[in-house]
Amino acid sequence: MIMQPMGHREITCFKAYDIRGRLGVDLDTDIAYRVGRAFAQGRAAARVVVGRDSRSSSPELAAALIQGLTDGGADVLDLGLAGTEEVYFATGHLGADGGIEVTASHNPIDYNGMKLVGPGAAPLDPATELLALADLARSGDFTNAARKGTVIDHSHVRTDYARAIVDFVDVPALRPMTILVNAGNGTAGPTFDAIAAELQSRGAPLQFIRVNHHVDPAFPNGIPNPLLPENQPMTSDAVREAGADLGVAWDGDFDRCFFFDADGTFIPGEYIVGLLAAAFLEKAPGERIVHDPRVVMNTRAVIAEAGGQAVQSKTGHAFIKREMRAQNAIYGGEMSAHHYFRDFFFCDSGMIPWLLVVELLSRKGAGLSDLVVRRMQMFPSSGEVNYRLDDPETAIARVVTAFADDARRRDDATMRMASRWNSTTGALICAVPTPSRSFG
Repeated sequence: MIMQPMGHREITCFKAYDIRGRLGVDLDTDIAYRVGRAFAQGRAAARVVVGRDSRSSSPELAAALIQGLTDGGADVLDLGLAGTEEVYFATGHLGADGGIEVTASHNPIDYNGMKLVGPGAAPLDPATELLALADLARSGDFTNAARKGTVIDHSHVRTDYARAIVDFVDVPALRPMTILVNAGNGTAGPTFDAIAAELQSRGAPLQFIRVNHHVDPAFPNGIPNPLLPENQPMTSDAVREAGADLGVAWDGDFDRCFFFDADGTFIPGEYIVGLLAAAFLEKAPGERIVHDPRVVMNTRAVIAEAGGQAVQSKTGHAFIKREMRAQNAIYGGEMSAHHYFRDFFFCDSGMIPWLLVVELLSRKGAGLSDLVVRRMQMFPSSGEVNYRLDDPETAIARVVTAFADDARRRDDATMRMASRWNSTTGALICAVPTPSRSFG
């Protein structure tokens, strides 16, 4: 039994828009309990959705979180093992006051964390709502709730989720295709199976080859993070060996998905953003598309060519979602493989994108490489390159001096948005976009 925490405790696991940290150092069951109490009390939450990823520490942390929520008077709609987007969906679908996913996503095995949303699966504002939650959790200044909340098993909501995901595509338009999927022994496997079953029930002519599909908290094939080049050959080789038409791989909580063409070639996320933006604008001309400020040239060009409106946002799911809601954007994408959808509560999903790509390939009668190769030639990309700098202002000044005379324009807002100050190390983490003679 977790005792109610008393008094102040220093807590360092609250980050810009979520919670994450090393187990036993930054995050433990006491902190998870405090987060639950603070969420229930500080947000006056009556019903909260809770899910957890496949890490070995997640059940214990989720249990502590749930106890904090119920001690604070909130009823918990427990999804059990579920991906982050299932928490988003259930929060909006069930009309809950908020949702919390216990997950470390793609972080090292000794990490864990939480992703939190409010009503309608809206992100918590980092400067106000998340800060207030952190302050209350640190202080431990909790009042006695009028009643203790209850825990209700809502794992069955996955059936509704699977239907909603498949509704994003025109199933009769899909052509026969073999798709290799790599869950990385993470959380994606059971959820994918529910989606595959829904597709089969609607007559979708798709065959799936499953790789590393079973859930294994030990991650015998490494932490699922297909963005890392060293992790990509596992999927690339499997696609080639199987003769699949397409490869898809997910990270640990499957809110990101990654694509491989029929040759096993990894397709960088910035080109998938452009591809999906064009697909949405073909169906809904003139709509707004939100993108992050990193590798952007192809994305902006695609949106302009398709008659859409490009809107730039700060990097990060809380900022992208807030901008999408403000703009009523139909789609948003980050080069890191986060894809956001207006009709999915403006949230990111790792399952909707691969279905949309399969539908697009079916309609075009083409392979993935056919649809991106010209864009990759027109807008070659170095990808995101990070540097840690002890004196960021001097470094930025050198960049300005080197390029100012030849630059077509200068965009300081983009420079600020593409850089993140790390207050712990005193270093600037710079995301360097595709080389250009233009700032931004």
